[in-house]
Formats: sequence, C-alpha cells, structure tokens
Amino acid sequence: MIQNKNIRTDLALEAKELFKQQALKERMEAHGEPPGVEVENAGTEDIRITRVRVTSPTGETSIGKPMGNYITLEIPRLRDNDQELYEETCKALAKELNGIIQIDKNATVLVVGLGNWNITPDALGPKVVSSMMITRHLLEYVPEEVDEGVRPVCAIAPGVLGITGIETGEIVRGIVDKIKPAAIIAIDALASRKMERVSTTIQIADTGIAPGSGVGNKRMELSKATLGIPVIAIGVPTVVDAATMANDTIDLVIDSVMKEASKGTDFYNMLKDIDRNEKYQLIQEVLNPYIGNLIVTPKEIDNIIEKISKVIANGLNIALHQGITLQDVNRYVH
Repeated sequence: MIQNKNIRTDLALEAKELFKQQALKERMEAHGEPPGVEVENAGTEDIRITRVRVTSPTGETSIGKPMGNYITLEIPRLRDNDQELYEETCKALAKELNGIIQIDKNATVLVVGLGNWNITPDALGPKVVSSMMITRHLLEYVPEEVDEGVRPVCAIAPGVLGITGIETGEIVRGIVDKIKPAAIIAIDALASRKMERVSTTIQIADTGIAPGSGVGNKRMELSKATLGIPVIAIGVPTVVDAATMANDTIDLVIDSVMKEASKGTDFYNMLKDIDRNEKYQLIQEVLNPYIGNLIVTPKEIDNIIEKISKVIANGLNIALHQGITLQDVNRYVH
C-alpha cells in the first residue's frame, strides 16, 4: 500500500472515465446509443475490445468526452504467464493502433513515457520507452543497416514536475518545436475505480491526455490543440484508492444479499435503489480525514509493470514499423 500524494498527482485518473463509461452503458441498455456516439464490441473471450467513437458535439455532451476514438482492451488473464496470450495481446494492440495512427508511413513519431520512474506503479511510461524500437538516429546515420518499412521513432521519459522542476507539457512542446514529429504517442499509468481493472485493461484515445486532471491537479494537456499535432494516449490502470476498495467490497456484499433476498420486498427494493455513485462519494468523504490519499497496488506490481510495459512497447513496435514482427524486435531492442 502506498500513501503518497505525489503518485496521485502523477497518475492520470481513470475513475471519472469509468463512471462515464458505466453511465453510457446503462443509458444504451435503456435507450440505445445516444446521438453522436457509436459503440462497437469486438475481440475474443480472452481479449475483449470496446470501441467508442464520438462523432458530434451532441455526442460530446452525451458522453462527456471530446470528439474522437476511445478503445478499451480488456484482458482478464493478462497477469498470467501465458506466452500465447502475450503475443496475441501485442498483435491486438498493434491492430487497434494501426486504425487510429493516420500519418505517412515514413513520418517521425515521438513516444512520450509519462510518469515517475522512482515509483513502480507510476513507472509504466518510462518502462515502455526502454523497450521501444528507437530508430530515428539509425535512419539518419546508418540507413543502410535498417530494414525497409522501419519508420523514424524517437522517445523520451520526461519525468515529473517534482523531479525536473519543469512541466511535462513544456518539455514535450520544446521537443516538438525542435524535431517536428508528425504525431505523439503518450503512455501513462492510471488510477482505477474498479479493482478488477487493475493491470487487466489497456485504454487508447486519440484525443490526447491531461496528466493529473483526474485528481484536481491539472497540468498542461498534451493534445493537438496545445501541440499542433495528433496525440494518441495509451493508459493502463495500476492502482486503486482505498475508497474504491471499500466501495467495491460493499457492492459485492449488496449483490450477495440481494441474491438471497426476496424480490419485491422492502429490503430488496432498498438495496436495489442504492445510488452506487453517491455511495462512492460518501465513502471518500468518510475515509479522507483518517487515511487521506491512500493508494493501493498489487504486491506483484514490479512483475506487472515489467510485463505490461513490454506488451505496450511491442504493440507499438509492430504498429509503427511496417513488416516488423515480434521476432524482429529483438534485433533493434537491447
């Protein structure tokens, strides 16, 4: 367990996004897709894929998200040591990324690994950068040694404000002004509002990212509006807060009691009518004076970050370089 305000500053928060996703799901079940929002489900039992596309201002209002594409890969067994599933996840991620990376095949891409490398649950971004196929310098200095189809890729792990004294957005903007990439891919760790999602989902959006926005500590966003080029964000939930754990536990108790209670009774209806989102807010208010911003992460987080960072890095490596396979990656990554 980690009680550290900095990690909540550095981690983008998934909680509000999950709330919006759940609200959208419930609304769709009752009334169908809202105007300006397209939802598609795909994938397999092992890798479930949800694609949400917001196509109009009406859709923005309905879902509370800017116009763009939002993709979630749910891989319940991602923590398992299953090599076949690992390879399939890399390929599935690459396929989804190929669908939204709309730039010339020879254009430069800048990969930004957001987060604090000194705090393991927040080290996802820097870890991904360390496993990337970095090729911009090779194409400049030894192009004859580079396979056809390999594009120029460069990367940076800019750290966090508390380490560098410089806003991440300022660092990235300076690099963009200097090397002029065609697109940015930013990777960040997330704080989840569902325990089951920790280290089992990968989220993609082509609308950029605002580090720390979910915890009331908004930094300069990385987006096309601020940087002038497309920004694709990739995130994985790596922690939950104590309120989330308490909320999920109470939900499990409520669901269990409802199964035993007789439908239609006052007791059953009382449990059914509990507003679970208001309950979460109440739990936060009750716990905050006692434990503050208590963050919880799995005990095997070191192995989790190591594994998922390679999944994301190799998904990117396959997506960014035409004709490159997982077997080819080892030639470029040492």
